[in-house]
Amino acid sequence: MQKAALDRVKLIFTLLDTDGTGYLEAEDFELMASRVVAAAPESDDAAKAAMLAAFRRYWTTLAAELDADRDHRISFEEYTACVLSPERFDGAVTDFAGALAALGDPDGDGLIERSVFAALMTAIGFERANIDTLFDAFKPSDADQITVSVWAAGIKDYYSPDKAGIPGDHLVGGPI
Repeated sequence: MQKAALDRVKLIFTLLDTDGTGYLEAEDFELMASRVVAAAPESDDAAKAAMLAAFRRYWTTLAAELDADRDHRISFEEYTACVLSPERFDGAVTDFAGALAALGDPDGDGLIERSVFAALMTAIGFERANIDTLFDAFKPSDADQITVSVWAAGIKDYYSPDKAGIPGDHLVGGPI
């Protein structure tokens, strides 16, 4: 596993642990989902419902794959064992990537504007400077937009244990 992938996963675990307990629980995913959906007021109800469903699938996949003792919480060690195993987590991350990218395209034109991208990424908890650097790494158009497919692919790459030097590494900070 690449160190870059582990750094990305450490960051996302910290952000998903909305209550700071050091464990991921169903409530963390519900709170994060509500924050992200609230950051997309222009998106339609179907896109919002898909985002909520994707966060719930993310949690249920983790719980089903990792919560052997049925304590309804996932430690960092348990988390890395699943999210960095494409064979175990690919379906959940594909749903999540598609739902988040679609949520960022409220008018359905296949393009995501920087302001909408930033609002969603801020709702997740990423630092604004890192968000802007990531958006720039996606090579926006002259109109300062990226495509839904570019963002969805970038999200999937973020969870890939074999990838380093990807745009998502900008979220962790420091040089890539």
